[in-house]
Amino acid sequence: MIAVSLDDIETATVAALTRHGAARWVAEDVARAVRKAEAVGNRICGLYYLESYCRQLETGRVKGDVEPAVTRERPGVVTVDAGFGFAQPAFSRGLPSALSAARECGVASLAIGHAHTCTSLGYFTERIARAGLVGLGFTNASPIVAPPGGKTRTIGTNPIAFSVPDQQGGIAMQFDQSTTTVALGKITMAKAAGEPIPEGWAVDEDGRPTTDPEEALRGSLVSMGGYKGWGFGLMAELLAAGMTGGIVSREVRPLKAPDGPPHDLGQYYLLMDPDISGVFFERLQEVAAGVAVDEGARMPGQGKREADPVELDDKVWLQVLNLAGQG
Repeated sequence: MIAVSLDDIETATVAALTRHGAARWVAEDVARAVRKAEAVGNRICGLYYLESYCRQLETGRVKGDVEPAVTRERPGVVTVDAGFGFAQPAFSRGLPSALSAARECGVASLAIGHAHTCTSLGYFTERIARAGLVGLGFTNASPIVAPPGGKTRTIGTNPIAFSVPDQQGGIAMQFDQSTTTVALGKITMAKAAGEPIPEGWAVDEDGRPTTDPEEALRGSLVSMGGYKGWGFGLMAELLAAGMTGGIVSREVRPLKAPDGPPHDLGQYYLLMDPDISGVFFERLQEVAAGVAVDEGARMPGQGKREADPVELDDKVWLQVLNLAGQG
């Protein structure tokens, strides 16, 4: 293992992306998301994706120099056409208009269509909350989840993220979770490590529970809570595809494949002004106090600290440096 500073991670990510065809401003936006993911230990959404970003820039599966098109055709509706580019710069371009719309209307939506995978959805809802609004986000992904009782992959892990401001520029509560029992990346990481997975994470091609990650990857993941999680996954699917113009999960090709059609995914956000009722933060304090009654209990997202430097596998960092032309 090697200790690497967040500044070095961000700088190397920018270098790697620009070296493979991204415009600098695009690379900087994506690099900030990679930095954040590594800082909080979300390795699946950090440097883990950098190689595929670079390869897909080379093949044109993702466009690295496109300028997202932002429109606001209704007072509370902001849409962004990412133009088959990265989701991070598309969000950045649309966020100021969405924040203004939410403050004017009380509630607003930000729909990003024709985008690359956004990886960590909570990274975006956190930015909404740090601007003082409540953020709720949805996205979909390549198909890996069969309906309860079925075996045909229909939807992706389809994450939902929710972030709440604390009135001081910070986060009072946040969760970012797939609607499956576990994220797909944990299955692939278990396979790479030659380790079994816990029962209840996935089923094989015949719909039978399995602890073999290879069988799981040929089969499908399990929705959290069975039918209840399946319903949330479908909600995310309809909002992410139907409200943004993105494609449904069954049409999404493997996200890390170096070539193929663009991801063409959608991310859908709701921005809510907590000042509407006049008592939101009072109620937040009451809820937080109730949670804190039991020692060790906490609101989701509390207690997280950003690490700097972070510990990386030597091979991972060497790969990053090679991608950046610094190896």
